[in-house]
Amino acid sequence: MITFCIALACLVLGYFLYGTFVEKVFGVDPSRKTPCFTKTDGVDYIPMPTWKVYTVQFLNIAGTGPIFGALMGILYGPAAYLWIVFGCILGGAMHDYMSGMISIRRDGASLPEIIGDELGGTCRLIMRIITLVLMICVGASFVMIPAGLMDQLTAQLVGIEGTNLLWTIVIFAFYLAVTVFSIDKIVGNVYPIFGVALLLMAVLVGFGMFTHSGEIPSIAEAFSDHYPMEGATPLFPALFITIACGAVSGFHATQSPMMARCIKNEKYGLRCFYGAMVTEGAVALIWAAAAIKFVDALDVNSFYGVSDVFNNVYEKLYYTMTHAVREGQVVEVKMNPALLVNMLCNDWLGKLGLVLAVLGIVAAPMSTGGSAFRAARLICADFSGYGQSTVWRRILLAIPLFLIAILMLQISSFKVLWLYVSWFNQVLATFTFFTIAHWLYHRKEHLGIFPKWSWMISFLPAVFMCSVSSCFILIDADNGFGLSPQLGYWIGLSFTAVVTLMFLVYNSRTTKK
Repeated sequence: MITFCIALACLVLGYFLYGTFVEKVFGVDPSRKTPCFTKTDGVDYIPMPTWKVYTVQFLNIAGTGPIFGALMGILYGPAAYLWIVFGCILGGAMHDYMSGMISIRRDGASLPEIIGDELGGTCRLIMRIITLVLMICVGASFVMIPAGLMDQLTAQLVGIEGTNLLWTIVIFAFYLAVTVFSIDKIVGNVYPIFGVALLLMAVLVGFGMFTHSGEIPSIAEAFSDHYPMEGATPLFPALFITIACGAVSGFHATQSPMMARCIKNEKYGLRCFYGAMVTEGAVALIWAAAAIKFVDALDVNSFYGVSDVFNNVYEKLYYTMTHAVREGQVVEVKMNPALLVNMLCNDWLGKLGLVLAVLGIVAAPMSTGGSAFRAARLICADFSGYGQSTVWRRILLAIPLFLIAILMLQISSFKVLWLYVSWFNQVLATFTFFTIAHWLYHRKEHLGIFPKWSWMISFLPAVFMCSVSSCFILIDADNGFGLSPQLGYWIGLSFTAVVTLMFLVYNSRTTKK
């Protein structure tokens, strides 16, 4: 518990210390009117209360990521705590804050347009494609999760089976409403409720860690790979792909511009963008620690009625996420963190846990999925110049996005879709970090501190995430080329060096705007 408490305290201190530093580096101007006032349109540019902007931003970027990603990431050991804390403070929260604040300065521009303005037309085109693919993949993926869970709940609660198609239609209808109606309607009124439920769920689980038995591994074990399966992709780079939400996630930079169009003053950016990400990091930290403590105290052999030998808590944790009890029989399934979430909530929180589990595992991905489609519409509107003044024009722009998502569901499994989400997510984060570094280096306002060296706060994370993304796609056997770690590291780090050099040359040759 000491490890967990110190890590949580570091997150809180990181918000007040490094977050304030990042805010000063950016150089907020409270007197500058934000886009919600200068471009008010009653649809996407609408002033919203700061607490709503914060909760919507938190829910937009959360989904099931800080829960499922943390549960799968802690399989690598306490290194997950270090990545969540330092990745969030130094990387993810700064990434979300800067992308949102730059969007405010660019009248609420979407991420591909910001990247294009900083890194050139070729990057603009590439990012338009990548971000749209990512948004649609996220939206399609987050149809499968809640539809499948609601199908199971319907069968358990009312005895009606085979409702997956019905729930899929209902969820798509909800996504369409989120995508085309003004942001203060469904997003502004419903999302805060979901956000509070997700936060309450994390708080109660966090409290449960202090009232239930079990041990949390010491941070001293963080410097070795504890993944229980032989032949798995090593800790570097797999951990940094597995835990994206809660640490660093490129998807977040596509959501920040949405709230940049609704925030009332630049001075609220720290709590709404940086604060929302730190909150997500805290949620991920709670679930990573709670999973280990819960499973450590769990008698897995008695619970499942098996005689398997478990050498450590990581093997037990892996077993609980890959085995289910169906009709009295233990069956092996694909990795499914929802199994552990249900077990933990029911054991620690009782009936309230079941309700919160439904809200957390169903409502959270639904909100993120809807926001992904809305962001995709905004991206299309930005680069096409197609006006969004009427609901019919918004529906017309949204229909192709939903048709592509439906096609993806027909030809792809969740595992395949999530493959693209996970890897493209961190590729997008790499581009975003380089974009922020370029913007800081070339800005002319002279509002922030350390104007000569401030760009390094984003450049260094950009280099790190570039190495993570390139090494992962080369080494991972299931999703990438399956090269040996030694060869994958050599090629991946060499590629990172080339990309870094190219950026430095480009950065030095471009002139201040």
